[in-house]
Amino acid sequence: MSNPFVWIVEPLDPEQPLKKFFNLSKLEDPRYARLPFSVRVLLETAVRNCDEFLVKKGDVENILNWKVMQHKNVEVPFKPARVILQDFTGVPAVVDFAAMRDAVKKLGGDPEKINPICPADLVIDHSIQVDFNRRSDSLQKNQDLEFERNKERFEFLKWGSQVFKNMRIIPPGSGIIHQVNLEYLARVVMDQDGYYYPDSVVGTDSHTTMIDGLGVLGWGVGGIEAEAVMLGQPISMVLPEVVGYKLLGNPQPLVTSTDIVLTITKHLRQVGVVGKFVEFFGPGVAQLSIADRATIANMCPEYGATAAFFPVDDISIGYLIQTGRDKEKVMYTKKYLEAVGMLRDFKNSTQDPDFTQVVELDLHTVVPCCSGPKRPQDKVAVSDMKTDFETCLGAKQGFKGFQIAPDRHNSTVKFNFEGCDFELGHGSVVIAAITSCTNTSNPSVMLGAGLLAKKAVEAGLTVKPYIKTSLSPGSGVVTYYLRESGVMSYLSQLGFDVVGYGCMTCIGNSGPLPEPVVEAITKGDLVAVGVLSGNRNFEGRVHPNTRANYLASPPLVIAYAIAGTIRIDFEKEPLGINASGKKIFLKDIWPTRNEIQAVESQFVIPGMFKEVYQKIETVNKSWNALKAPSDKLYTWNPKSTYIKSPPFFDDLTLALQTPKTIENAYVLLSFGDSVTTDHISPAGNIARNSPAARYLTSRGLTPREFNSYGSRRGNDAVMARGTFANIRLVNKFLNKQGPQTIHFPSGETLDVFDAAERYKQAGHPLIVLAGKEYGAGSSRDWAAKGPFLLGVKAVLAESYERIHRSNLVGMGVIPLQYLPGEHAGTLGLTGRERYTIVIPEKLKPQMKVEIKLDNGKTFHVIMRFDTDVELTYFHNGGILNYMIRKMAS
Repeated sequence: MSNPFVWIVEPLDPEQPLKKFFNLSKLEDPRYARLPFSVRVLLETAVRNCDEFLVKKGDVENILNWKVMQHKNVEVPFKPARVILQDFTGVPAVVDFAAMRDAVKKLGGDPEKINPICPADLVIDHSIQVDFNRRSDSLQKNQDLEFERNKERFEFLKWGSQVFKNMRIIPPGSGIIHQVNLEYLARVVMDQDGYYYPDSVVGTDSHTTMIDGLGVLGWGVGGIEAEAVMLGQPISMVLPEVVGYKLLGNPQPLVTSTDIVLTITKHLRQVGVVGKFVEFFGPGVAQLSIADRATIANMCPEYGATAAFFPVDDISIGYLIQTGRDKEKVMYTKKYLEAVGMLRDFKNSTQDPDFTQVVELDLHTVVPCCSGPKRPQDKVAVSDMKTDFETCLGAKQGFKGFQIAPDRHNSTVKFNFEGCDFELGHGSVVIAAITSCTNTSNPSVMLGAGLLAKKAVEAGLTVKPYIKTSLSPGSGVVTYYLRESGVMSYLSQLGFDVVGYGCMTCIGNSGPLPEPVVEAITKGDLVAVGVLSGNRNFEGRVHPNTRANYLASPPLVIAYAIAGTIRIDFEKEPLGINASGKKIFLKDIWPTRNEIQAVESQFVIPGMFKEVYQKIETVNKSWNALKAPSDKLYTWNPKSTYIKSPPFFDDLTLALQTPKTIENAYVLLSFGDSVTTDHISPAGNIARNSPAARYLTSRGLTPREFNSYGSRRGNDAVMARGTFANIRLVNKFLNKQGPQTIHFPSGETLDVFDAAERYKQAGHPLIVLAGKEYGAGSSRDWAAKGPFLLGVKAVLAESYERIHRSNLVGMGVIPLQYLPGEHAGTLGLTGRERYTIVIPEKLKPQMKVEIKLDNGKTFHVIMRFDTDVELTYFHNGGILNYMIRKMAS
């Protein structure tokens, strides 16, 4: 080994001399014991991978000196142990790998060099939709449709799993990526190539942070960045500040983990933790199960942090046993963590490390709550839901407003459904979904929902038949313990049948609403409601016809489904009246914490996890029957509308091109704050009047065959047309919502893609103007690839979501940021000007550059290339171009 720290390597167990580890305690550096536990993982990774090339001794020193260096914008490398992908982001990654093999061969290199070095797991969980519900065969019918729609994509992924080394596919129908990671894939401590070391992971899904709840350091990265990690590149990151989040006290009896995470999300949004690690400590942590911690860590992207870390303690070790992990491996896991000072005792305050700052939450102050109607950080106490929604109805259009005229607040529309008459009003619930790994990974809230359903049925309560109810668990284990505990039949009686194992409603795969319901909503211009146990509720994400969407615990999802409206005060108004005329209140059917814990301890057992996961890679017969080619280079089918060789590398040469000043760019779109990746690159339905629909129709497809944007991420022609195609897009150039813009040379209002094509044909570069938090939401690489293909050379925003900025860098699109205190308003920008962005010959991280307008005005902005490595990527035209040149030379 050329590693300068080889002298601290020793066997963990003298009886196993070939199983070694880097014993950080032998550094005998007093700074180590003061490091946050999350930073200790960064340190170990740097020490173990130190080769004085990609990882240098100076990097190790900077991490050890974290207390001083955290404020100095110091760049450090991080080589995670694993990569995890889901199929929406995994398909484009495998498409890129296939295209990179072609490009390397074209440049005279060995195409098989394009191969994952870092182990990768790809979980297929984003393709299934809620087409069928409230039927005993909903699960089978939805899975059959999933295969019918996605056969070509699945064959392509199977080709990838056979051709690329170190890539494992978890077939569809297995569960949700982060729950499968928590219950099965995560090791906590790796045992590989003769070494023990901490498990760590990056994933192409922003909620990868869920695994932090088990003590595995992980976070979401852009798909482009993940591909580089798979090819052996370290992530270049700024050494983070670490906010210590101290938990005190015990939760109240009626409070769920969902209530806790929604409270923390709002709190940390107010504190401001973007780009930072959050590390949980204090005696309150010991009151939380691993499932509770994982729920809190899952919503890390919603409060803006990079990671939300719970160090490993004895409860974590117990969870590994409960979920059926090998007992001998668990023993070595604990022994290793003790040896390197990474096993935590949350009741022992002498273990508390240094933090950048400390904030506190007394768990006893948490009350039952939801979040909405348009953002996950907008927490509303359940006791205030009715009045808050009614205030939102009349408030100005915005995150907390729908601008409905006061005389229409109580408007209703009558409709007929399956031979019965009903009526809808503002606040009527039309979607109620128990969905998402955020909550379905947690037996306490799932069994709580089941027990509530049992009591509701026994009390004579029902759910109206037009409400689209669904249950989409994150793994087969959930179905197992719901069935064994006897509550599944009661969930089914209320309409909450299992409809599939995947993300489903949480990512917008909610399927169609009944036509009479859609007609009633449209006729009355109603603010209809979706209630879901998910982690995101951005406008236009859950369903086009639900303008208000609330995140809630699984028991509350059922409660609001029974009520049929969000406009209810549960303390004063009954959920319903049973057949004998008795009023039934929520408090009458809400299960106690003791009831839930008694059922959980009896029915959530290791044998379930072992039985489900030992056959996870072979249980899906449809997947097993798929045939896939075995050629090392992929044979692209020109007739395919799912898989297409992307144009990213068409003109690539070995020689670098000098970046040039962007001359006289037009503004394609002008946005306000919180434009999400859902706005930029939607994952849901392809509207029939959209450019993507016109393209697919021209290829001979019918609307029934369109599928979703997410499922077509392997085809750049569809995805370019789907860029900025969200029907809720708010472009300042227009006075209405919609995926359109003004083509300034002609003055015409066009679909965004059509306008971009006109600019491109005329040779005009484009930029996008935006406000704060541009690119918030899912870690969607197509939110950077799409604008790149439209001809967008730069984005100018007040601030960026971390992963999206990284993705823009990865595609060679320049992220520009206004100087502090400045924005389009203070500078008097209308977006109708033409912009020249002066790119100097010598670039430095975060340097200021000049922008000249065609009206003679000039101003300066920050070029958000944050590290030297990012500048290297930019000089190469993006990270993938850099990797191809590296592999081909």
